[in-house]
Amino acid sequence: MAGRPIWRGSLRLALVSCPVALHSVKQTHESLHFHFINPATGHRIRMVTQDAETDAELSRGDLVRGYEYEKDRYVLLEDADFEQARIESSSVLTIDKFVPADSIDPVYYDASYYVTPDGSARDRQEDVYVVLREAIARTRRVALSRVVLNRRERAVALMPMDDGLVLHTLHDMREITDPGDLFRDLPRAKPDPSMVALATQLIERQTARFEPSDMEDRYEARLRAVIEAKQRGVAPAKPKAPRKEGKVVDLMAALRASLGEETPAKPKRRPPAKRRSA
Repeated sequence: MAGRPIWRGSLRLALVSCPVALHSVKQTHESLHFHFINPATGHRIRMVTQDAETDAELSRGDLVRGYEYEKDRYVLLEDADFEQARIESSSVLTIDKFVPADSIDPVYYDASYYVTPDGSARDRQEDVYVVLREAIARTRRVALSRVVLNRRERAVALMPMDDGLVLHTLHDMREITDPGDLFRDLPRAKPDPSMVALATQLIERQTARFEPSDMEDRYEARLRAVIEAKQRGVAPAKPKAPRKEGKVVDLMAALRASLGEETPAKPKRRPPAKRRSA
């Protein structure tokens, strides 16, 4: 069941607009949660919110946000102050331009949200939503826009997904580490074409359709088994020992072995012929 929208506003392309809502793609998952426990008593540890100077205990409902403009000096901000900072992207997703989908490097993608028609005029405006979705799909483009989420304006990319639209927030370029320093010293010599051909065969052999089950958290599944075993008072089953990754001595041989091919035997050297005595 879909949860409540995390944002409501309008999607606008030139003079065409329709009311939309954003829904997080993530749903509540019964993942493992842990508490800090005092092992001497078995009691949970309580985290206390307190004044850093007076040590007075406070309720979170009594707190406000503050911007530190000098050491230990703050400007206090209330909800009304944040409201005064609203800009157009606080309530309108205006499409700025369209770009080819493959022009956005995957490292820029952050969180994802489903975009759905919304508002009292939903029935009348759904045709606008459908037309925009279909037009974006036909051109195989991605729409770029901006939206304010969690008191921060984010660049976003909108693209078709099944019968709807999905929005991806994009990292600011200043948030992305430049890989130049990491990649600068990588070897630049061209690899052996025959080795590349074998590696390509290996890739083709292991190519298949992407399945959501490929993203299963196997570590959590194993940890659950350990917890359940401890609850029953039995020793958890020992995991399989990881395969030791030995040092690759002969890359060609390793590639052939991965493909199930035998490494061609090296021709044996013949002993030198004995010289006849005169």
